Amino acid sequence: MSAIYPFAALRPTPKAAAAVASVPYDVVSSDEARALAAGNPLSFLHVSRPEIDLAPGADPHADAAYDRAAQAFAGLKANAPLVVEEAPSFYVYRLHMGDHVQSGMAACYSIDEYDRDLIKKHEKTRPDKEDDRTRHMLAIGAQTGPVFLTYRASQAVDEVVARVVTGAPLFDLTAPDGVRHEVWQVPSSENRAIVDAFAKIDALYIADGHHRAASAARTRRSLEAKGPGEHDRVLAVAFPDNQMQVLPYNRVVKDLNGATPESLLRALEQKFPVRKGGLATPSHKGQLAMFLAGEWYTIDLKTAADALDVDVLETAILQPILGIKDIRTDKRVDFVGGIRGTGELERLVNAGTYAVAFSLYPVSVRDLMRISDAGGIMPPKSTWFEPKLRDGLLSHLI
Repeated sequence: MSAIYPFAALRPTPKAAAAVASVPYDVVSSDEARALAAGNPLSFLHVSRPEIDLAPGADPHADAAYDRAAQAFAGLKANAPLVVEEAPSFYVYRLHMGDHVQSGMAACYSIDEYDRDLIKKHEKTRPDKEDDRTRHMLAIGAQTGPVFLTYRASQAVDEVVARVVTGAPLFDLTAPDGVRHEVWQVPSSENRAIVDAFAKIDALYIADGHHRAASAARTRRSLEAKGPGEHDRVLAVAFPDNQMQVLPYNRVVKDLNGATPESLLRALEQKFPVRKGGLATPSHKGQLAMFLAGEWYTIDLKTAADALDVDVLETAILQPILGIKDIRTDKRVDFVGGIRGTGELERLVNAGTYAVAFSLYPVSVRDLMRISDAGGIMPPKSTWFEPKLRDGLLSHLI
């Protein structure tokens, strides 16, 4: 079963929602966050990326940054304003991206279940990133970036969502990237139906937000002396698996590990069929596209049915040929979300910033669930879920 709890959300007024809502803290750099928040004192990026309001070059993990986050949060509560719901509620959060639509249940979920792996993980987390969000949660007394969950679709949940969205939404805004965000506050008369429907769901799966979930668990341990409370739960939005949209998470490498483009191709041809040309975006599992010296190449990975292309890329190409020993820590490799397109891969290589780029076919939600169910771990940055939730629309006070 999966436990789910309504919560008294801290949220902007509908009039202020568009100004407050911001991209997730972890999809932009400090410079990008600073540019997005420029001229908008209500942007939630002032809270989630407080270094943008410190001197250029300031350490984003210094005490001053977390103090600044607390100040910005207090200021936003007063100036947006942000209001606290009178009674705990569930929320339906619907995303529109072009023709794609997905509807999730925004609520609090059990950290006990997270600790017991009933909320299942597929990635390892980095201690430095956990440290950052744990300190951030403790500094502001809130969870502000929802974890992105998925579950095997439930007709009972779908039926509740269908009833709720016939009413007027609390928020209806279109973000600068063209994604439409609608949020409905669920009538309390539906609460029992939601709790009962989720009680029949065997497991929840983290799609995006492993560090936010891990940080919420660490924050709970830091606050145990307070006794039971809101810190025992984590803010998340859970979407049915049949509505999820997964894009690839591509790789770029700074150098060829002493090889020339010609010798790299020869090394690859000894392992895989390689041909010049083809699609920059692979058309099926087992196919990899590579951009090298101004040209696209197609590589047939011959991936086994239960293997991931991203695993084969790492173990057969990045490690033995390009010398990437640990993809989690090696500074020679970077990750480019699929939303940026293959044109971004071409730009980075043509600019000389990177020597080679690899374009992957997306990992399926089915594979994510299969690996999570087996207790397996996927390589870091294996999936890019799109569209993404906005920070600041619904926060959970702890």
